[in-house]
Amino acid sequence: MKRNFLLAAVFIFFCINIVLIGFLIQKSDIIEGRNFSLNKKTIPEIEYLQASALQSFGELSKYFADLAKKKGGAYAYEILKAAPVPPGTDMHLLGHIVGDVLYSQEGLDGIKVCTHDFRNACSHTIVIGLLLEQGESAFPQIAETCYQAPGGSGAYTMCFHGLGHGVLAYTDYNLEKAVELCEKTGTPEYGYEEASQCISGTIMEILSGVHDQEAWARQYKKYLKEDDPLYPCTAQFIPEHARYMCYVYLTPHLFEAAGASLSNPTPDDYKKAFPFCNEIPMSDTNNRDACYGGFGKDFVVLAQDRDIRNVDAMTDEQMGDVYKWCLLADNKDGVISCIEHATNSLYWGGENNRGTAIRFCRLVTNADHQGACFTNLMGAVRAYIRDPDYRKEFCEELPDSYRGKCRQHLL
Repeated sequence: MKRNFLLAAVFIFFCINIVLIGFLIQKSDIIEGRNFSLNKKTIPEIEYLQASALQSFGELSKYFADLAKKKGGAYAYEILKAAPVPPGTDMHLLGHIVGDVLYSQEGLDGIKVCTHDFRNACSHTIVIGLLLEQGESAFPQIAETCYQAPGGSGAYTMCFHGLGHGVLAYTDYNLEKAVELCEKTGTPEYGYEEASQCISGTIMEILSGVHDQEAWARQYKKYLKEDDPLYPCTAQFIPEHARYMCYVYLTPHLFEAAGASLSNPTPDDYKKAFPFCNEIPMSDTNNRDACYGGFGKDFVVLAQDRDIRNVDAMTDEQMGDVYKWCLLADNKDGVISCIEHATNSLYWGGENNRGTAIRFCRLVTNADHQGACFTNLMGAVRAYIRDPDYRKEFCEELPDSYRGKCRQHLL
């Protein structure tokens, strides 16, 4: 059964040419040619943000864009990693704001300072910048850049998700045209997954319009319909191979269709939104999985008030909330899809500590749900990890009842 291992994006820290420039280090993040030693008590930007009244996303966007222009995008990313921000701040979109400035400063070389922090926002904006600057002629160069993206086996195709954001902006938020352009990126070698990921980026972008609010405001009502919440994923212009990823990223629109405020959706809103997925025919198992699974992906973020900077530090209480919210799907298949995609979101293609996803599965109390959780996690490890030592250690960390199955699948 197809499960959404495609979500997991994978970028690792690229560390060279280390130059010591500070001490009193509580947090040190080393990037190519740059060593920023951040002490939250002594860095002026951190002190300012702690004392300031900056609350709205617009205010924070302007602050970090100005900081990136003044001290460099790489430095602004380091501040963003440690910055105190109000609960509910979308850190992924803030990462896009900084990435736009980074590209203007360093072009494609900016990808060398990108990591998987902020769910790959940095790498997204590098390829977006190239597209907006050079147009369709940049596609071959974008593909080469995505090949070079630091990370594991999922880094290449996930890079095209970021491209999709830019493709939609490039087409002035004409989703039909954006989908046509995304289709040109697919290759047989990767099962045309580049195109599916690119289209998923256009869906995420049509929900927010982060790259051009004015153009988005003119177009989004054509594609986000109150009387047809599953649109545009049901539209004929969405290719069959891309519907799965479309549904995975549609969740925020389903919240809105249920009457939620996206700034603070509640469990009551989740309960009202889940039934939209039930409108997908039972025979369409993959797309039903994607629709219900999108909730699990988003629940991991919502449980942390959208602060995605340290998934590994999620508390048992927060993980318990994710499981409790998945139960609101109120049907076995929907609950399991939600749990499995939440696990993928926690594991993130192996970029996050595997112990976090294992801990989540242990907290799942229902035997059927827990079995699906661990089986899905085994599949993710098999898909993204080739290191036999890693696989062996992973299996040993599972509960006794799952170790035999794990060894059979992975060793």
